[in-house]
Amino acid sequence: MSATEVNTKTTAPTNVVEKKGSFIQENQKSLLFIAGAIIVLVVIYIAYLRLYLAPREVTAANQMHVAQEYWAKKDWDKAIKGADSYPGFEKIIADYSNTKTANLAYFYLGVAYLNKGEFRKAIDNFNSYRGDDVMVAAEAYGGAADAYVELKDYDKAETYFKKAIDKANNQFLSPVYLKKLGLVYEAKNDNKAAAESYKKIKTDYPASAEAQNIDEYIARAEAKS
Repeated sequence: MSATEVNTKTTAPTNVVEKKGSFIQENQKSLLFIAGAIIVLVVIYIAYLRLYLAPREVTAANQMHVAQEYWAKKDWDKAIKGADSYPGFEKIIADYSNTKTANLAYFYLGVAYLNKGEFRKAIDNFNSYRGDDVMVAAEAYGGAADAYVELKDYDKAETYFKKAIDKANNQFLSPVYLKKLGLVYEAKNDNKAAAESYKKIKTDYPASAEAQNIDEYIARAEAKS
């Protein structure tokens, strides 16, 4: 074996090690850059929440209380459009998007439009609500279902009442929506499903107000089956 061959074989592993070391060093630089970028983004996001979004949240809440008062009085037009130099729910949504207050305004608007008989607008606003409050979310589904009933779109009403029942999952709202779901099934002439919906109230929510006279509904649905 020549000296040249020996040198070639002994120097090759060294080059490989050097290349590996160089690769690791370059990777470390990239990882450090990525880590630094993530830290910067986190700092920017925290600053956005504290310095921009939080003050807007407070302002929006302060601005919306008058619309809420009109809503409670069932003065739907003023609640929607505003009055006394205070904005209504529509303007709150337009001016303070991305805030929890604006998100809640969608629910208020849904109820207002439902009561005004503007059912498509009610559905649009109920569907725009994205809050974490389980009760409000369930009522938004239920409100949309009520609007679909008024439009005689019973398939959509069925879908949304089921969503409301599942979302609520409590003794206060679930039996209400189960009863409404039963009425939708009756409107669709699916009396067997209607009876099952009414029976679920009797078995799962016997202490609810809806359970007190539910036997009449069960008997009616079964008689038509």
